[in-house]
Amino acid sequence: MNSRVDSRTVSRVDSRTSIQKHEVESEEDRISLPPSQRLAILRALGDPRRLEIIERLSKCDHAAACSDMRECLPISAATLSHHLKELETAGLIHIAREGKFANLTLRRDVWQAFLADLQQL
Repeated sequence: MNSRVDSRTVSRVDSRTSIQKHEVESEEDRISLPPSQRLAILRALGDPRRLEIIERLSKCDHAAACSDMRECLPISAATLSHHLKELETAGLIHIAREGKFANLTLRRDVWQAFLADLQQL
């Protein structure tokens, strides 16, 4: 099945993080981070504990349970919750809530776009 995307660029905005996605002829979604998003990511990564959370999530092939993350880190549940909220607000992680449980996933598309933006500096 070879469906070709129109050559014009179509933009849509992710309502949670205001990240723009572009569909291009290669049929891959390319994310373009606005300057405010890059700044939010840099601020979030400025905390060593948040960077450690990102490193741990990057090693997971699937969603990680929030309770597992809590067991790995020597911080209180409230502090972990604060760090996760900062990372989610920056757009770096997705938190899927199922009742009282939460599963964490690194948003690799955002991470790759962020790294690509850094390489262009």
